[in-house]
Amino acid sequence: MGKYKQRASAVNDKQDNLYAMRHSLAHIMATAVMKLWPEAKLGVGPVVENGFYYDIDVEGVNISDEDFPKIEQEMKVVIKADQTFERTDKAIDEAIEWAKGAKQPYKVELLNDLKRAGTTLTKDLDPAELGTIAGADVKKDSASFYTNGDFTDLCRGPHVESTGKVGAFKLMRVAGAYWRGKEDNPQMQRLYGVAFETQEELDKYLKMLEEAKARDHRRLGKELDLFTFSEMVGSGLPLFTPRGTILRELLGHYSQSLREKRGFEQVWTPHMTKNDLYKKSGHWDKFGEELFLVQSQETSDELVLKPMNCPHHIQIFNSQPRSYRDLPIRYMENTTDYRDEKSGELHGLSRVRSLTQDDSHVFCRVDQIEDEVTSLVQAADEMYKELDMELKFRLSFRDDSDAYLGDKKLWTEAQAKLEKLAKDNKLDYYTEDGEAAFYGPKIDFIAVDAIGREWQVATVQLDFVQPERFELSYTDSDGSFVQPIMIHCALLGTIERFLSVYIEHTAGRFPLWLAPEQVRVLQINDQVAEYVMKVKQILSGVVLMKPLKYNELRYEVDERNESLGKKIREAEVMKIPVLLIVGPQDQSAGTVSVRTQDGESKIKLDELGGWLEKQSG
Repeated sequence: MGKYKQRASAVNDKQDNLYAMRHSLAHIMATAVMKLWPEAKLGVGPVVENGFYYDIDVEGVNISDEDFPKIEQEMKVVIKADQTFERTDKAIDEAIEWAKGAKQPYKVELLNDLKRAGTTLTKDLDPAELGTIAGADVKKDSASFYTNGDFTDLCRGPHVESTGKVGAFKLMRVAGAYWRGKEDNPQMQRLYGVAFETQEELDKYLKMLEEAKARDHRRLGKELDLFTFSEMVGSGLPLFTPRGTILRELLGHYSQSLREKRGFEQVWTPHMTKNDLYKKSGHWDKFGEELFLVQSQETSDELVLKPMNCPHHIQIFNSQPRSYRDLPIRYMENTTDYRDEKSGELHGLSRVRSLTQDDSHVFCRVDQIEDEVTSLVQAADEMYKELDMELKFRLSFRDDSDAYLGDKKLWTEAQAKLEKLAKDNKLDYYTEDGEAAFYGPKIDFIAVDAIGREWQVATVQLDFVQPERFELSYTDSDGSFVQPIMIHCALLGTIERFLSVYIEHTAGRFPLWLAPEQVRVLQINDQVAEYVMKVKQILSGVVLMKPLKYNELRYEVDERNESLGKKIREAEVMKIPVLLIVGPQDQSAGTVSVRTQDGESKIKLDELGGWLEKQSG
């Protein structure tokens, strides 16, 4: 679950063995590529979730999926040979000379960085590079290599004993990737593969991918008329249709209702700010490259579009003196933020440049943390039960790096509090170091979708750094000034990203209360037009009360002169939850024919309203 942690120790358990298999397959794939294209230049080849990749630069050659069969065939030759993975260590200067002799300039660059930075290399390289050469097995004056057959690569391991012990694999795709993730660097070809211990597990995963393709939110978004993109508006800036807007508005209102009954009050903040605000909060130093800069024609102020809302809510809290009696103070705001995501990382609604958060912030005393976090966990639990998604919980803690702000002692205390809360609330949780926000530890809510994939959605985060940076305080009972604790929470997370997950989870078949079009009346012919008017009167009076109150029924009437079969097919393509078919026999009997996913039935006209109201409960 989540991204893999690098392992320098011996391979002991199943997960470690799978990691070693996938890492070994990255080397085997590189072995095959060098056999087919001896002039290839190799970048890095780490393990990723469910598989592996290798960044490759082959001048004049565009590797495509048509090349996969011959690459896989070469890999199978290496696997059948059952070559032993043998480790050697070279002095750093010897290693550099090896890389030069092998005509591997990317390895030369990495080794020169290693020589320069030594054990501080972790500050300079991204996770993929760390997976290749950083860690406990790398010293300033030497580097480790692994050899299988005629192929040798710079690597920290681990590997399986030999190439014959790598399980089942399949090459999946090739994508462009800038060397070391920097757009000014050469673009390489990234070859991805998936791997599992058994063919059965691989087949199950591939079947899941096929199901995921059928549920792709980008395709369903177009088919169901939910959202679109426009080149004239810009990449990563989605436009929601009336149907899609219903989805996002109802989800936002539902999130607000859950927080409102727990004491949150709505606030509103502007979409831009002086950059001084984010310099003060620390976001400028951490995420400055993600900010959209705004130029004023009237003032010399340096402005940015807001990427998050916490510093704004802090200003509201700080606008007047606060007493211990006032706490906790709870603010909520559904608002759109803006982040200058890299073009290559934009993907439908799951990664966008305009993102709407159902954001919340609590300012409280230390003794109130437990109640506040528990309340928010309960709100998330209520929401995801309603949305029919199983939740798991990740306690995201800091690691030993210097990527975090604040006193380590406060971190230790806060992490202990969160783990106690998880145990007290009997959460299905696990801990992961290195996943904390830079200002505090958090509880991440991991939703499991209908085909078994896991997605981070909601989050509850403790923050003792920003209150300090903004010098927040309240007057305690003894008259002293005390710094409050800040709690960040989003139940949906980002509404756009959540919709990408939820559309795929439901395959576009939304529950009745949330469906953009809840009911479609199919009028068989003009003879029943007057009777259909009575059906419409009943539908106009239906108000669903769960989980949102006063949710008036959304319906349309299809009275076109088309066959009933065509009308039904079109309605089913739009995945409308309830179809009411009205014909002469229904008119005579005072009924309507009801068609849902559960089957077909007849309902008395005077019972229709009550039946529909029950469907949402």
